[in-house]
Amino acid sequence: MRLHVAGRRLLASSSRLWPLGLLVAAAGVIGCAGSAIRSQSPEIEALAKLEASTRFVGDYCLAWGLGTKRIERAALVTGLANTGCDPPPGPQRATLLSDMQARGVIEPNRLLAAPSTALVWVHGFLPPGVRKGDRFDVVIEVPPDHDTTSLAGGWLMETRLAEMAIIGNSLRDGHELGIAVGPVLVDPVSEGTRDSKSKLRARVPGGGVSLTDREIGLAIAPEHRSFAMSKRLGDWINRRFHAVIRGAKRGVATPKTDRYIALEVPEVYRHNLPRYLRVVQSVAVIEPTEGRHARLQLLARQLTDPVTAPGAALRLEAIGKDAIPTLREALDSRDPEIRFAAAEALAYLGESVAAPRLAEAAGTLRSARPAALAALSVIDDARGIDALQSLLASRSAETRYGAFRALWRMDRNLPLVRGEQLGDACSLHVLDVEGPPLIHATRSDRPEIVFFGTDHPVEDGLRAEAGTSIVVVVDGVRARVSRFVAGEPDRTEEVAARADEIVRAIIDIGGTYPDAVQFLQQASSAHALESRVAFDAIPREFDGRQSIHEEASRQYRDIPDGPADDDTTSAVGRDDVDEAS
Repeated sequence: MRLHVAGRRLLASSSRLWPLGLLVAAAGVIGCAGSAIRSQSPEIEALAKLEASTRFVGDYCLAWGLGTKRIERAALVTGLANTGCDPPPGPQRATLLSDMQARGVIEPNRLLAAPSTALVWVHGFLPPGVRKGDRFDVVIEVPPDHDTTSLAGGWLMETRLAEMAIIGNSLRDGHELGIAVGPVLVDPVSEGTRDSKSKLRARVPGGGVSLTDREIGLAIAPEHRSFAMSKRLGDWINRRFHAVIRGAKRGVATPKTDRYIALEVPEVYRHNLPRYLRVVQSVAVIEPTEGRHARLQLLARQLTDPVTAPGAALRLEAIGKDAIPTLREALDSRDPEIRFAAAEALAYLGESVAAPRLAEAAGTLRSARPAALAALSVIDDARGIDALQSLLASRSAETRYGAFRALWRMDRNLPLVRGEQLGDACSLHVLDVEGPPLIHATRSDRPEIVFFGTDHPVEDGLRAEAGTSIVVVVDGVRARVSRFVAGEPDRTEEVAARADEIVRAIIDIGGTYPDAVQFLQQASSAHALESRVAFDAIPREFDGRQSIHEEASRQYRDIPDGPADDDTTSAVGRDDVDEAS
C-alpha cells in the first residue's frame, strides 16, 4: 500500500528537483509494484520529457547585488553625563580630528578630551536595492582600548559614512555613501544585566540616510556569455515584468553587457527582493513543444504535493496571469503548506482572494509568518486590510506588530495606524484593537512606539528615569514628568498616569526617543505596567525558525498507510495551535 502512495506522490512531485535519470530509475522501481503502477509509466515518461525540455532564466545566470554593503567611520558622540573619555592616539582619532578640522571645529582636541564626549566607531549596512534617500540603521561601538563607560543619553554628531580600509597605519576611505546622525539608543533590555559592554554599544534607529542607489541584476554564467544571449534573456524577462520608471512603463531588464543584465524592481516586490529574483529566475526561456498548456498541467500536479508546491508556485507566479486559475484551485487544498504557497504567489499577482489564506498562515504557522505578512502588505484593498486588521488582536506580539508594520507599509495614512509624530523624536501609535494590552518599541528601521489597546495604566508609586535629565513620578492617577538641565529652566508636566500620556510628556519637555524607551523599560522592570512591553518583535525569515515544510509536517500531516482519497496529501487543520510569541 505504501508503494501505491509513493507512486502517486512521485507523479505529483516530478520537477526539476528530479533529474531525468532519477525519474526513469524511479519509474523502473515503481513498475515492480504491480500493474496499477506500471500503467502510469507512460505518464511519468511524458512528465520527465516535458521537464527536460524546459529552460529557465536561472539556468543561464545568477542573482547579483543581493549582498549588503558596509559603510563606516569614526564619529563623535556628545551630551554624555561625564561618561566619555579622551581617546588615545591612533588612526581613528586622526580620522576624526581631520573631519572636525574640515568642518571648522575650533580646538577639536579640547572637545575630544571633554568627559561629555566620546569617540565611537559607526557603521551601517546599505541593503540591496537601496535608493537614494532611504533610511537605514546605524550601529555605534566604543573602541576596545577607550575608557568611555556609557553612551546612554548621547547624541551622534553628523558623520559621513564610506567604505573603509586600513592601509599601513592609516584609515583610507572610499566614496561617501551615507550620512548618520541622531540620538543614541543603548539596548533597553540590557538594564540590570552583567554585560559590562552593553552600555558601550548603541544604535540610532533609522539614523542613516543613503546617498546612493544600489543596483541589482543578473550575472550570466561564463559558458553562456554573449550579447545575443544577454538580449534574449532580457526580452523574455520583459515579456513578464514591467515597472514605472521615470513616469513611463517599460520592461525591468536592461542588458548592459554580454555578462550582466540590470533589473529594475516592480513596486510590488520593493520589500521582497529575494523573492523577486527567484521569480525572475523561474521565467521560462525555452518551453516544450507541447506548449504552455502542458506546463500548466505539470505545475498543477506539482502544486498538489507539499514537497514540490513551493517551487511550482514560484514558476506559476513567473508565468503570470495565465497561472492564476491553477493557483486559485490550490487555495482549497487540505494541506496548509500548499494553501500558503498558492496564496503567496497570488498576492504578488495582484489577487486579493489570497488574503484570508495568508492571514491564516501568519496566525498558525510561525515559519510562514514573515513571508505571509510581506505578501499581505502588497494586497492594498479591502481584503488585504481586513486580513491584517484581524491579526492585530492576536496573542503573539510578533504577529500583532508584524500586521501593524504591514498595514503602515501599505498605507501609512490609514486611520487605524496613522498615529502622530512627536516632534523629531519618534512616532506614536495608539491602536483601538482587542487583545491583551501590548506596548511595542523598535530598535531598528525607525523610532516608533505602538500601543495595542487604548488603556495602559501605570501603577501608583513608580519613580523612573527617562535619560539623564528626566524623572517620572507617579502619584495616584497622575504622573509628574520633570526635566532638570544645568543652565536651563526646569520643566514639568503633569499628565494622566497612562504610559502613552507619559511618553508624550517626555518628548514634549525635550526628551528623546531613547529617553521614552528607557522609561518604558524601567516601568516594566518595576512591574508598574499591566501591559506587556516588547522590543523588536519583528518577523524575520532567517532567525532560526523552522522551515514551513518542517512545521506543517509536525503539526498537521498524517502520512497514510493506505491509498489516499485523492491526489492531495492528507492533512487535517488544527484550530487549537498556540501562536509563538
